[in-house]
Parts: sequence; C-alpha cells; structure tokens
Amino acid sequence: MTKEETLHLAKLARIELSDAEIDKFTTEMSAILEYVSTVTDIVGDDTLTAPQVGAKYNVFRKDEVTNEADEYTADLLAEMPQTQGRFMVVQKILNPDA
Repeated sequence: MTKEETLHLAKLARIELSDAEIDKFTTEMSAILEYVSTVTDIVGDDTLTAPQVGAKYNVFRKDEVTNEADEYTADLLAEMPQTQGRFMVVQKILNPDA
C-alpha cells in the first residue's frame, strides 16, 4: 500500500493524518492486506459458502410512519459537512464538466 492510497482512504473517511500517522498506517495496512491475502490463499474461495439456516421467505409489515415529521432533521443536518437549507450539499459526480 502506498502513501497516496493511505491519504486517499483518509480523505474518504474524512480523517486528518499527520505525516507520522500516514507512515504508520501505510505500514500497518500493508501488513493487514498481506495477512488477509495469505488467509485467502490458505482457505480458498471454494470452501467459503454461506451457512444454510432454515427456510427462506420474505417478512412483510405495514409501511407506516413511526416518527413525527422533522423529528430528526435538525440532528441529521448538524452532522452534514455542508448544507443548504434543509438539504445536504454533495459533490457532483455525474457529468462534472457540464
């Protein structure tokens, strides 16, 4: 794993890392990925099957509102990195040049 990949993961997770932390996490993540690769090689993909647990069927319930209108709106908006009125502002990803 490279420092650039570590910085990219930190950006996606919205955490700030010092130079020392970047070096530390790059080393640790590389070790973790190497271990997972080793375990995957030993176990193999064909032995990993989902356990069979009982019959499979859908559970239906009434579609009804169980909370009051705007009960959580203020709390949710307070956690957003950027808002505009009652909406969260997000980066444009489709046709960014348009």
